[in-house]
Amino acid sequence: MKDSSSRPLSRRTLVKVGIGAVAAPAVLRVIPANAQSRAIKIGHVSPRTGPLAGFGEADTFILEQVRGILAKGVAVGGKTYPVQIISKDSQSSGSRASEVASELILGDKVDLILASATPDTTNPVADQAEVNEVPCITTNCPWQPYFFGRRGDPKKGFTWTYHFFWGLEDVIAAFLALWDGAPTNKVVGGLFPNDADGNAWGDPQRGLPPALAQAGYKLHDPGRYQVMNNDFTAQISAFKSAGADIVTGNMIPPDFATFWSQAAQQGFRPKIVTIGKALLFPSVIDSLGARGNGLTSEIWWTPHHPFKSSLTGQSAAQLTEAYTAATRRPWTQPIGFQHALFEVAIDVLRRAKSPEPKAILDAIVATDYRSIVGPVKWTGQPVKNVTKTPLVAGQWQRKGDKFDLVITANKPAPEIPVGGKLQLLS
Repeated sequence: MKDSSSRPLSRRTLVKVGIGAVAAPAVLRVIPANAQSRAIKIGHVSPRTGPLAGFGEADTFILEQVRGILAKGVAVGGKTYPVQIISKDSQSSGSRASEVASELILGDKVDLILASATPDTTNPVADQAEVNEVPCITTNCPWQPYFFGRRGDPKKGFTWTYHFFWGLEDVIAAFLALWDGAPTNKVVGGLFPNDADGNAWGDPQRGLPPALAQAGYKLHDPGRYQVMNNDFTAQISAFKSAGADIVTGNMIPPDFATFWSQAAQQGFRPKIVTIGKALLFPSVIDSLGARGNGLTSEIWWTPHHPFKSSLTGQSAAQLTEAYTAATRRPWTQPIGFQHALFEVAIDVLRRAKSPEPKAILDAIVATDYRSIVGPVKWTGQPVKNVTKTPLVAGQWQRKGDKFDLVITANKPAPEIPVGGKLQLLS
C-alpha cells in the first residue's frame, strides 16, 4: 500500500489543510481567481484512434465548433473567463484513458472533465475524476456498464461523476420492437465479448438473457470470447445447431467483420442480425460491401430526431448538414452526443456560482437542460448519477450507391419518427 504522503493533493484536500501548507503556485490554484490570467479549463477524452475510433470521428468538427462559440470566454459567477479545451485520445484503451485523465486532472488542472464512447473510456476517466474530486460528465456508454462497471452502489451513487445515455433496458426494448413484427422462430444467438460491455449485455440478471426469455425468445449464449478474436467457428456452429434466426450482441467493428465473413464462409444465414456498437458507423457498413445491406442496430441519434441544440439553435438536421459540409463525410451517430456533451458542460459553467469544483458540481446536479439529444436532468432515476436519453432501432438499407440508416422501430420512443420497414436478410 502506498504511503498517503506520496499522493497528489486534491483541490478539496488543499482547502482543508490550509493554503499555508503548500507552495505558492499551488496556493494560486485554490484561490478563486480574479486575475485576468485565470482560464477555465475543460478536459476531454475520447477514442480518436484504435478499434473504437468511429466514436471519435466527429471530435474535430465538434471541438472547432465549440471553441468558436467560446472564443470570447464564458461568464461564470458574474465574471467572464477565457476557456481552454484540452482534448486527449484514449486510443480505445482503458489504461490509456486513465493515464490521460490523470494528466488532465493533475497536470493541466482542469476544472471540468468530459469523456465519451464506451466504458473503455468513460469509466477510467470517471474513476480518476471521482478520486481526485473533479466534476465530470460522460456519455456514449450504456448506463449499466458505466455505473455497475465502476462498482457503483445504487443506494449511494458517486459524488463527482455524472452520466447521460440510455440503458440496457432501453436497447432490449428497441431490439424487441425491431424483431417482434418479423416472421422468425424467436431463437437468438448471442455474441458477447469478455469486456465491460459484453459482460453487462450478457449478464444473466441485468442483461439481455432474462428480458429475452420473458418476451418469449430463446437465447443461445456460447460464452464470452476475447476481444480481437480471429475465429468465430465455435459460435457459428452453436448458432447453426440451435437454428438461430436472429443474432444479437455487442461487438467492436473488427470482431463483427471477422464473424460476418466467417458466417458467410460457413453457410450461416440468419434472418436478422442486430449488433450493438459495431454497426453504428457508415464506414463500417461501407467496408462490408453488399453484406452490409440489411444489418440492424440500436439508434441513439439521427438527423431526423426532433430535438435542437439550445447552444446553437441548430436542429438535428442542421447540425448534420453543417458536419457533412465541413468534413465531406457521411453523418455518424456520435455527432449529436459529442455536441450535447459540450452543450451540457457550457450550460453547467454558465450556471455555476464560481469556477471552484463544488460550485461546478452543484450546477451539474441542478441541470435541467434541453439538448440536441433530448432532455438532460439528473433526478436520481434510474440511479443517482445517471439520466437517460431516448433510443430506437433501425436498419442499414442500400439506396442507390450508398447505405442509409433507417429507423424501423420506435415503440420505446414514439416521438422519434419511423422512416421505413424492416427487411429480412434471408
